[in-house]
Amino acid sequence: MLKFLSKVRIEFNALDPRLASCMEFLAQCNARKAKESNPACQVKRRTDDHPPQITVTFVNGVEEVFDGTQTTAQTIRNMILEKGQYLETEQMFREAGEKWPVVIPDEELNIPAPGTKVPRKAEDKK
Repeated sequence: MLKFLSKVRIEFNALDPRLASCMEFLAQCNARKAKESNPACQVKRRTDDHPPQITVTFVNGVEEVFDGTQTTAQTIRNMILEKGQYLETEQMFREAGEKWPVVIPDEELNIPAPGTKVPRKAEDKK
């Protein structure tokens, strides 16, 4: 998960009963496997009167802020992995000299893939 991030900032009040998401996400960030995936990722925590909040900065500089009272750690993790796959795909296309984002013409979207069944129309079934 951390391999897609350059910085993580987790802010919460240690006495706030709504801090579960922040604590779980902090534990995920501090896991050995996560740290090994990107040792350069900065994980910072702030524990003062701030409401539970998680801010992640992706390797491309895009920053996202999550309300730690409304968003689960698993939801945040899944979003990071999803965006990370998008970043990897973008990088792969750029390295290959292809335009990004890829634009697929409408007429190509309707072409059936080889080896798949073409759905029959209702009038064909009669």
